[in-house]
Formats: sequence, structure tokens, C-alpha cells
Amino acid sequence: MLRVLILFLIVIAGIVVGPMLAGHQGYVLIQTDNYNVETSVTGLVIMAILLFVVLFFIEWVLRRVFHTGARTRGWFVGRKRSKARRQTQRAMIKLAEGDHRQMEKLLASHADHAEQPMVNYLLAAEAASQRGDEVRTNQYLERAAEIADTDQLPVDITRVRIQLAQGEIHAARHGVDRLIGLSPRHPEILRLAEQAYMRTGAYASVLEILPSMAKANIYDDEQLQQVQEKAYLGMMNQLMSEEGSEGLKRWWKNQSRKTRHEPALQVAMAAHLIKCNDHDLAQEVILDGLKRQYDDRLVAMMPKLRSGNPEQLEKFLRQAIKQNGSTPLLNSTLGQILLKHGEWLQASEAFREALSQRPDAYDFAWLADALDKLHKPAEAAEMRHQGLMLTINNSQQ
Repeated sequence: MLRVLILFLIVIAGIVVGPMLAGHQGYVLIQTDNYNVETSVTGLVIMAILLFVVLFFIEWVLRRVFHTGARTRGWFVGRKRSKARRQTQRAMIKLAEGDHRQMEKLLASHADHAEQPMVNYLLAAEAASQRGDEVRTNQYLERAAEIADTDQLPVDITRVRIQLAQGEIHAARHGVDRLIGLSPRHPEILRLAEQAYMRTGAYASVLEILPSMAKANIYDDEQLQQVQEKAYLGMMNQLMSEEGSEGLKRWWKNQSRKTRHEPALQVAMAAHLIKCNDHDLAQEVILDGLKRQYDDRLVAMMPKLRSGNPEQLEKFLRQAIKQNGSTPLLNSTLGQILLKHGEWLQASEAFREALSQRPDAYDFAWLADALDKLHKPAEAAEMRHQGLMLTINNSQQ
């Protein structure tokens, strides 16, 4: 702009000075209905220059005024942003202190001027939810959704998290289904999906997202195994309630070999079958599992069985004692099965062997029952006395 002005002045100076030096200033007449303006060319040029200078000065003044206004507005906005930043920092301290009411107040105040307004509103919504204020929770979520525009994922995740916390399980399930479709490997979505599916009994859906949970490194292998077992246990409970042992049997046969060979699932399946009074199938599951992999939990379930073929259990236990060595659990289990079927002498021998390895109040009681059947009341009374003393000592520790 300055260069143009200088160039313009040089041109005008040439126009003015040239005629003056030549002694010819010319004549200019401006005539209207009411008046006439007469001047020389030089005078007209000088007036034009003065007019341009005046306009330039006015433009400079206006620019300075508006620039000052912009700086003033910037100062006010900057002050609000600084205050919002300080309040957000204080809100995080209140979060650590568990003061959700004050946290909500600090986050919501000047939230529009915070560095990330949407985050402030989402955190304020969670704080309001902790206080049980559903009205404010929804208001903050709606405001966050307005600010988020097309990036609604954080808002939807927060909404589902709040719904789960408030017990709106089916609403959370609906939101999770949509989020899984949008972002099937998002870690937080998978965590929320696990909770929503478990609490609504959608155990098959939990099993479907397990591979994605493993890839997202949400849990370690042991925790994933626990989630899987919990889902299978839930499915068994549903089948037992709805279809009984026939439904359990059909479902178990349709599972993969890897699933049927999981010891924890074998234990759960046998327990459900025993509750359904299907002891023959429960015994089959227990023995099949033990033949592939020894597990104390399966052995401990044997005395609960009332199958028509107890000889298989006795045979397995005697073989297990030979192969794995004599253990209190194996001897006690063998003694209980023998006692149940009237083998008093062999049962007493098995209980004595178990007690020689570790004292146990139940084994003392069972041994006493076997001794009663063998017509040894004095020794039976002594066994009961030792069992009682052991129980008293254990309760005092």
C-alpha cells in the first residue's frame, strides 16, 4: 500500500510541477445547477491529493480502532480460557477426592471456553450420574453431542457407561450393539460390551467378542479364560432352567472337542447334571475328563454321584492311587464311595490312610460311621471325639 501511495505521489507531482515549470497551469470549470467551481489544473490536483491523504488517514484511524477492539475481545476470551483451564485442573483434584458435586460444578462452568469442551461436558455428565442427577446428566450429554458434531463416538461410549452405572441394562445393550458395529475392536467398547452382555444374559455374544478382546489386549490369558468360563457357566444355567438335562446334554455334544476338554467346564457341566439328577451322564463327563487330565475338582465330585455303575469310580480311584501315589483326596474319596456301598472294612482302611496323611474332621466322622457298622463303638466314639476336638481347634485359630 505504501509503495502505491509513493508512486501515486510521484505521478501527481509530475503532472503538477510540469505545467508550473512551463508556465501553463491550465483551467478547470466544474458547473452544476446551483454553483460553479473554477480552478486551475494544479489546484485540482492538489485538492485530489489532499482528499486522498484525508481518506488514507481515516482508513488508518478506523483500522486502529477495530484492531484495538479485536485485541480487547481476544483479551476477554483469553481470560475466560485461562479460567476454564484452572477450573478443569481443580475439577481433576476433586475427582481424586471423590467430590462429584464440586467436580461437576467446576467442569460445567466455562466449559464452552475449555480447551476440549466436549471432554468437560462428558466428565460433568459422569459426575452428575454419580450423584444420581439424571436431568443434568442428560443435559450435559446433549451439549457434548452438539459440540462433537460428527465425532459422536466418545459421547456414545460415555452414555453407555452411564447407563450401565445407573442400571439401565437393556438400553446399554442396545447402545453397545450399535457401537460394536461401528468400532468392533475399540478396547473401551469391548469392555462395556462384556459387561452389558453378561448382565443381560447374552453369553453367546460374550464368546463372540473374546477373540477381539484378546487382540485388543484388554485382559491377560488368565483373565480371558475366566471370562470365557463365566460365559459358559451362564449358558449352562440358562439351559438347565429352560430345557433341563436334555438341553444340557444336547448343548454339550455340540461343543468343540477343545471346549469339552476344559477341566473347569467339565466340573461345571457335571455339577449342573447332578442338579438335574442325571448322574449317569455326570459320571461319564467326570471320568472322560479324568482320563485325559487329572483334576482334583473332578475327583471331589465323585461322592455326589448316585449312578448305577459305582464300580467304575472305584476302579479309577484305585488306578489313580497306583499311578499318582496315595493322596488324602484320593483315599478319602475312595472311602466315601466304599462307605456308600456297604464296604465297611475297605472304607475304614481308606479313611485311616487319608487321616495318616492329614487330619480332617469329615474323615474322622466317616471313619466313625464305618467303625459303627463294624461293631466297634468304642473306637468310633474316639474318632468322633478327635474330629470334634479338631473342629474346635480350627475354629479358635
